[in-house]
Amino acid sequence: MSTIRKGFLVAMGLLAGGLAVGADGVGPLAVTPASAYSYAAAGKEPLIDAREAALKAIGEKNWDAAAQAFAGAKDELVYLEDHHHAGLQKELADAVQARDEAAVRAVLKIAFAAEIDRRLDGAQQNMKDYQTAKVLVIKARRFLDAFSGDIDPAKRKAAEDGLTAALAAIGNPGVFGVGAKTADPEAFKQAYASVKAALGL
Repeated sequence: MSTIRKGFLVAMGLLAGGLAVGADGVGPLAVTPASAYSYAAAGKEPLIDAREAALKAIGEKNWDAAAQAFAGAKDELVYLEDHHHAGLQKELADAVQARDEAAVRAVLKIAFAAEIDRRLDGAQQNMKDYQTAKVLVIKARRFLDAFSGDIDPAKRKAAEDGLTAALAAIGNPGVFGVGAKTADPEAFKQAYASVKAALGL
């Protein structure tokens, strides 16, 4: 298992365990004024939870429950509609009303790709804060994993490789400076671009 892969697993374990303080579990996060809602607390992602609950309800033919599931991610959907994809909520509501699972998944694919873009943009803006940048890249990976079954395998692999490269590009402070690796903004920029290309952003 590669060192980078191990880093992903360790970081995911820390997030799942709720290690943390601050908006992203690693201290305060510098965000732009355009941010309409804060980054979710460690281990909590309302949009991922809403997707899982909605698809479970759809599988049970309970479309009312599917519609209700998205109410828990209202803030996230409003933000994404305002900053990434106008009309997102109506498209999702129309898909649910039409009882069209494929359409629901298609709209969620747009939403999740936008969330990945948002997290990587945040990581790029916070390259000088290793912990914050790392958590944001890990969260981007969580979103990719959550809807990976709805992505073409080749594109999913390209996105995964891009996220792995992005994690490596943020560097590493090491332990008391030992094993430290300087962040590489240009490498991150290229990795970010490759993820966006894979997701059609």
